[in-house]
Amino acid sequence: MRLYTLHTRQKLPVSLKEAWAFFSDPSNLNTITPENMKFQTLSGDDRKMFSGQIIHYKISPFRGIQLQWITEITHVEPTAFFVDEQRFGPYKFWHHKHFFREIDGGIEMKDLIHYQVPFGCIGNLFHPLLARPKLKAIFDYRKNKLEQLFGRYPG
Repeated sequence: MRLYTLHTRQKLPVSLKEAWAFFSDPSNLNTITPENMKFQTLSGDDRKMFSGQIIHYKISPFRGIQLQWITEITHVEPTAFFVDEQRFGPYKFWHHKHFFREIDGGIEMKDLIHYQVPFGCIGNLFHPLLARPKLKAIFDYRKNKLEQLFGRYPG
């Protein structure tokens, strides 16, 4: 059983209040997910984020494969962080922490994701070929999309 980790970091030239307003609205996940994933929220995105919130999605991580993904928002500290955990979905385990902090001229966001792929040894074998590159592509897309929406942080 192998636990993988992904760290991302991005600075944006927005206020902490503006960033939190965007990221605490689950419907905005549609905006920052690559179109080729055919991401669609089925339920749970009608309210601002709160602990215990269940959000149900439909995604297509690879052409011709459609999956349901159910996450729970387990912890929320307004303007500081939130945590989403997979309850059912494509990963064997998914724990995603989102951190926000004010910096000169904007905010810094950090994501820390711990995850396990399904299918045991076979899943681990294909992790560097399929799962890891796909996850990296999603966060690269997200970084570019956020810069389009909010501008590029100077520096």
